[in-house]
Amino acid sequence: MSIKDTAAPRAVDAPEVAASPRLSLLGRILARRRFLVIAALFVAACFAPFQLTPFHTFQLSMALVYAIALLGLNLLVGQAGQISLGHGAFLAVGAYTAAVLLDRWDTPYLATLPVAAAVCFVLGLALGVPALRLRGLYLALVTLAIAIFVVPLLKRFESVTGGSMGLTLDKPIPPEWSGLAEDQWLYFLCLATAVACLLVVAGIHRSRVGRALNAIRDNETAAEIMGVRPAYYKTLAFAWSAMLAGVAGCVYTWVIAYVSPDSFAVGLSITLLAGLVVGGLGSLWGPLFGGLFVLFVPSFAQDINQAAPGAVFGLLIIAVMYLAPSGLAGLGGRIATAIAGRRK
Repeated sequence: MSIKDTAAPRAVDAPEVAASPRLSLLGRILARRRFLVIAALFVAACFAPFQLTPFHTFQLSMALVYAIALLGLNLLVGQAGQISLGHGAFLAVGAYTAAVLLDRWDTPYLATLPVAAAVCFVLGLALGVPALRLRGLYLALVTLAIAIFVVPLLKRFESVTGGSMGLTLDKPIPPEWSGLAEDQWLYFLCLATAVACLLVVAGIHRSRVGRALNAIRDNETAAEIMGVRPAYYKTLAFAWSAMLAGVAGCVYTWVIAYVSPDSFAVGLSITLLAGLVVGGLGSLWGPLFGGLFVLFVPSFAQDINQAAPGAVFGLLIIAVMYLAPSGLAGLGGRIATAIAGRRK
């Protein structure tokens, strides 16, 4: 090999070596900014219940409940690429599991959380195995059938679930040492649960499992050639998604202190999926925006037109998706890119 041949690669690699410190510095700056933004949001979330009315605090608590459910749905739809229209059914199972434990056996509130999560995890596994044979519209149809089937099933076992009348419960009483009102205590329970679920999901996103789910979503055949086991990871995605929905259902029971079958009709599953798409599929922060969307937009549509809230709700979804095709979570990045382009 000649001297020219050996010198050429060094000349090509030199700019990359020189640019690497700049790239690492830029990465550290972005990481610091992201950390500061997250810290500021967390501090604002902690101070919010002390500045808001009890009703608005209750609304934020419900938004956190929906965000927890959407974190699970995002693992299945956004990460694994598996469509589901039955997420509300798992939320119902988690809610009724907690309600029955509280009503029949007087179980401590915090003890109902792992039980509801475990029950829904097992049901998710049971659904994940047959779902391996289904894709696309067929999988959507089966999951939709599950959401339709759950409501009459809950009404049938009246001795356990309370039938159509549901179950009325007592809300968790704040401990004396906290000095918090009831609505504030419930809010902090929701916030702590949501933060814990967010950290777990963030860990999954960055792990080998998260990369495997993304590979399956992008190209299942190529992922299998690279050594990824689609059947194993799809089943796990269904189980984790159902588990987080069960956690959301349990926290829902704490906040509402009442469960009824009609609260978990098929419309809830469709609204959750719409909220996830609007919030941002595959994004870690998409479920948080989606939770706010699921809570506030339907009531906003009801206020605009009480005769046809569904039409207003649909138009709002179309408008949001037109303005932010990648969801509300990606809207900030698009705005920042546009501003940077104008400065140039």
